[in-house]
Amino acid sequence: MSAAPKTLAARDRAVVMILLIATFVVILNETIMNVAIPVLMKDLRVGAGSAQWLSTAFMLTMAVVIPVTGFLLQRLATRTVFLLAMGLFSAGTLLAALAPGFVPLLLARVVQASGTAIMLPLLMTTVLTVVPERSRGAVMGNISIVISVAPAIGPTISGVILQVLSWRFMFLFVLPIALAALAYGARMLGNVGERRNSPLDLISIPLSALGFGGFVYALNQASGPGGFGSSGVLWPLGVAVVALAAFVWRQRVLIRRDAPLLDLRAFAFPQFTLGVGLMVIAMMALFGGAILLPLYLQGVRGLSTLQTGLLLLPGGLVMGLLAPTVGRWYDRIGPRPLTLPGTVLMAGVLWGLGHLTAATPVWALIALHVVLSVGLALLFTPVFTSSLGPLPPQLYSHGSAILSTLQQVAGAAGTALLVTLYAARSAALAGGGAAPLLAQQSGIQLAFTVSAWIAALAVPLALGLKKTPQAGPGHAGPPAPETTAPQPGD
Repeated sequence: MSAAPKTLAARDRAVVMILLIATFVVILNETIMNVAIPVLMKDLRVGAGSAQWLSTAFMLTMAVVIPVTGFLLQRLATRTVFLLAMGLFSAGTLLAALAPGFVPLLLARVVQASGTAIMLPLLMTTVLTVVPERSRGAVMGNISIVISVAPAIGPTISGVILQVLSWRFMFLFVLPIALAALAYGARMLGNVGERRNSPLDLISIPLSALGFGGFVYALNQASGPGGFGSSGVLWPLGVAVVALAAFVWRQRVLIRRDAPLLDLRAFAFPQFTLGVGLMVIAMMALFGGAILLPLYLQGVRGLSTLQTGLLLLPGGLVMGLLAPTVGRWYDRIGPRPLTLPGTVLMAGVLWGLGHLTAATPVWALIALHVVLSVGLALLFTPVFTSSLGPLPPQLYSHGSAILSTLQQVAGAAGTALLVTLYAARSAALAGGGAAPLLAQQSGIQLAFTVSAWIAALAVPLALGLKKTPQAGPGHAGPPAPETTAPQPGD
């Protein structure tokens, strides 16, 4: 990760770098578990469905906690929020390493996820607060490194560890880095921005948890038997839709009292809404590819987990190396010349991956993955910067929380949709007498083709993205309807 721009004060550069390093560590942890599921099933004596909850519970916790970070970042000091996030993450990591069985490990993952959920909104809100508009692209490029490289190298690191050591060493590898970041931040991190004494709405929290958490849970269940039509998907999805509708209504009421848990007035800014749409599509493509390519490489090509991780590593490194350059380009030429070719590359490569066969040369697969990574690198930094940049300062924390929440939901949606398509096509062909290898291959092809069509929706959105000036400090979007003054007792 390159240093923060020299135009920042030394104190602000230190703050940004501390948060970048800490966020890199917590996001690295998010994917380090992916290739360990078979090992954990054997060691902890649990089935595939139970073991998958180690990932599902992590995503659920993220979806539940992130919406609350908008309130935390306005109410608490930067240093306090950092210590809370890294303290939870470090404690969860230690508990995971020492877990005597499956249930303690699951609870440890929930504690880890609680800290992880706070870090990315904290990082983005702090960058928006301390970095001037003319330099934001370069710093957002560093955030893109965190988002792209950490998930990419997680499976590779865990693959290497699992070749020679117990699964506990995955957590023991992360723990010293997390503790070092916590200790350094506790000593060096100062507070940035202004705090607001906003009240916490206790009704919004369970509505948010049922809405976002229920949605992610339902989507994760869709990859099981019955797909999207099963009662295990339809019931939680129905509850989630009702809870989200009530949550949105509740926030509109609270806006009139200037006390929303998640201020939805950020959507009054067209560039923010457009950027959220682009990010949702990009995350569906990224998470879908992250799950489909290992399925292809291990199921169709017969590669080991370590070989799979090493094969996918170049793409993640290219994305990370390109991100700071894309950030500097954004500061000079704006988002559209970057996002338009980025969306075209993303859709084109996914279409190409839809034609993979057991005979596809490895070099061609690596090339396709690297080009996909280039396309995503051209998207992430401009979308982050141009969507959050126009918001006024009082909406920074809420905009960051909204964007981070919808990233989790989009990742869950992309994974659920594509895995369900893959499983359904494979099962149908195998049931019809097709060879298992051909059935899996056909399932992969269908899932990637659908992913390409989804990615194509991002192309017209990229045309509308532009660099807009930040709104004034007092502007928070159009007022909510019926803006009557609160009465005593409200």
